[in-house]
Amino acid sequence: QVHLVESGGGLVQAGGSLRLSCVASGSIFRINAMSWYRQAPGKQRELVADITNSGTTNYGDSVKGRFTISRDNAKNTVYLQMNSLKPEDTSVYYCNMVILVTPLYRWDDYWGQGTQVTVSS
Repeated sequence: QVHLVESGGGLVQAGGSLRLSCVASGSIFRINAMSWYRQAPGKQRELVADITNSGTTNYGDSVKGRFTISRDNAKNTVYLQMNSLKPEDTSVYYCNMVILVTPLYRWDDYWGQGTQVTVSS
């Protein structure tokens, strides 16, 4: 069994910064892609950023130049540094990982429980 736990959300003023973390634990053999998504009330979940196991990154257009995704493979952790936050960044942020789990050695998709980020104007 695998669990993803996010942390770092909260309330911040526009222009401020937050750093989200997501740690995976459990029967993990290997982790492939790690991603951050967000979902605001009444809207579809959208990709914020992802990072491959070799470090290649990809960002949603609305966060390019402001957010940075990184990972620590030794700690099974993905981070999202969010700078120059805007009120429209207000959302629940979810981490996602594609994980090779033991003992079945099968790739599965896992999600965290979500962490609220609120940006006040």
